[in-house]
This record gives sequence, structure tokens and C-alpha cells, in this order.
Amino acid sequence: MISKTKKKQIVEKFKVHVEDTGSAAVQIALLTERISYLTEHLKKHKKDFHSRRGLLTLVGRRRRLLSGLKKKDPQIYEEVTKELKIKK
Repeated sequence: MISKTKKKQIVEKFKVHVEDTGSAAVQIALLTERISYLTEHLKKHKKDFHSRRGLLTLVGRRRRLLSGLKKKDPQIYEEVTKELKIKK
């Protein structure tokens, strides 16, 4: 899981305005962090199918957020994908 300090750092880095905690860019960044954590977990525990299913739902949620962000604000989409090194 993500620690509170790590989560706060991610929110500070990707926020759009001062009190932003739930914009698409912040959500995508937080999901990316959780996805990377689960990916590392699954490298060690290959037969953990429950976590694999959770990973797939997180990837789908991030994909939907990215497609919505691409339609709404292509400039922020480019910045987020570049910063997080996500394939387009």
C-alpha cells in the first residue's frame, strides 16, 4: 500500500489547483503507484490470482481515466503520461 507521506507527495506533484485531491491527473498518478506496487508483488507471488484480478481492475480504471482526460484536456494528458512514463 501507499504510505501517507508518499500519497501526499504524489498529490502535491500532480494537483491542478490548491485544494485538489481528486482530479483525473491525481487519480491516475495514485493508481499508477498502486499498479507498480502490485506488479512487484505479483513478480514474487505468481499464483496470487486475487491480487492479479485487483491489478486488472486498477489498470482498467486508469485506462478509463486516461481516455477521459485525453478528450477533456489533451495538454494535461500529455504531461501526465510523460511524467509517469505511461504508454499512450
